[in-house]
Amino acid sequence: MVRVALLGIAGILMALQLKALKPDYSVYLCLAVSLLIFTFVAEKLTVIVDGLQAIQTYLPVKEGYVEILMKIIGITYIAEFASDLCKDAGYQTVAGQIQIFGKLSVLAVSIPVLTALLETIQTFLGG
Repeated sequence: MVRVALLGIAGILMALQLKALKPDYSVYLCLAVSLLIFTFVAEKLTVIVDGLQAIQTYLPVKEGYVEILMKIIGITYIAEFASDLCKDAGYQTVAGQIQIFGKLSVLAVSIPVLTALLETIQTFLGG
């Protein structure tokens, strides 16, 4: 975490210095730093996937639910990442649209879980 924080702080400080000279290049520098941080995130994702698979062996959870959970995590991270980059570049409207699409995508991916939950509730109610 310290490496990522230092990388982010160093990137922002350099981008602030560059912004005075070439504002366009500061956005590219922020993008590069963000992509570097993403590589650290990708490394942690393997730990998370392994942990979810371990949980799945202990609990009788359908494999599809873990897959849906991973999709939701991916969608939210990508939407937040892209939205923040658009905000940094000064395009708040595009950032807002990306956030809305990300939320709708999470809803669409989670429909099977919601359906299974409603079926379970209906079974308990004797329906």
